[in-house]
Amino acid sequence: MSPIKRQRLFLVVLLLSGLSLAAYFLFKAFNENMMFFFAPSDVKAGKAPTNQPFRLGGLVEQNTLKRLPDSLEVQFVVSDGQQAITVSYTGILPDLFREGQGIIAKGQLNADGFFIASEVLAKHDETYMPPEVADALQRTQTSSSVVKP
Repeated sequence: MSPIKRQRLFLVVLLLSGLSLAAYFLFKAFNENMMFFFAPSDVKAGKAPTNQPFRLGGLVEQNTLKRLPDSLEVQFVVSDGQQAITVSYTGILPDLFREGQGIIAKGQLNADGFFIASEVLAKHDETYMPPEVADALQRTQTSSSVVKP
């Protein structure tokens, strides 16, 4: 093999190695930052991951908001109409957070089945509902309203 061909081959191998390494790091970063959405019914069915964060969405049930004394921890129940999950959050809730409204919480499940939220997002006006929450509620309403003969 001539020195010029050897040099070109080395350059091509080096270029392909660099591209492969860049693609690996890109996909790894993308995978680590990806966060899926699950409704309470999906979580209860075991579809949600147990060892990584995900987003939980639904409606905050009425009369379930509890503030623990002498701390910023709050607990409330999120439901999709069929299943409900207790959420624990330490921090200041958004100003628009209210019972009976749609929310999305980011966090993960603990060993007891509680959802430990690191962030809580509330809807921003009376007519808006996060698309994921609206889809989850629509799915559970259509599956529960099937007429049986």
